[in-house]
Amino acid sequence: MPDKAAPPHHAGHRDRLRTRFATSGGDALADYELLELFLFRSIPRRDIKPIAKDLIARFGDLGGVVTAPVTALSEVKGVSEKTALDLRLLQAVSARMAREGALNRPVISSWNALISYCRTAMQHEPVEQFRVLFLDKKNRLMADEVISRGTVDQAPVYPREVVKRALAQEASAIILVHNHPSGDVTPSTADIEITKTIVAACEPFNIVVHDHLIIGRETTASFKTLGLI
Repeated sequence: MPDKAAPPHHAGHRDRLRTRFATSGGDALADYELLELFLFRSIPRRDIKPIAKDLIARFGDLGGVVTAPVTALSEVKGVSEKTALDLRLLQAVSARMAREGALNRPVISSWNALISYCRTAMQHEPVEQFRVLFLDKKNRLMADEVISRGTVDQAPVYPREVVKRALAQEASAIILVHNHPSGDVTPSTADIEITKTIVAACEPFNIVVHDHLIIGRETTASFKTLGLI
């Protein structure tokens, strides 16, 4: 009888990786190994390690991978559109969990959770995104909305739209948030001017603008801390 075909070289690797995770947790695994674990179900019968390493190399880190556009993810060899959507789902779940940590809690007592949510949702976005957080009379986060998306260095913002959405949410206060894909969180002249305009537009309606946050890859800037609001 002919010899049985030799098992693929990655046979048993999945079980070993799962065992390491079960025994020591995620901190014991490299980024590409965590990515492998997630992709095992999406890509059932292939060696995932090269794909995971290629994804990290292409997009920089786990955050960069799960926030990358589906079209860009699908350009990586071995990543189908289905797999790309699975990766995007991971980012959506992470952002939802971070949001739950800040929702319906006073921002003063949950400021770190609020920053964590904003960073999870925006720090890896490839284009500028302008978001408004809506607070009730007790300064609890009620809701948030992306008001506009733009290019790598600009997102158009219309103060009337910000006020309109705040009134629709019956918000007593708001926090403005946008990201700088370049990583430099230094407020631009345009950032400062639009903030002043929004503050002025909100005043007749007794809507307080608590802060304007700029989210970068590594850091976050606060207009309030900088004395700009």
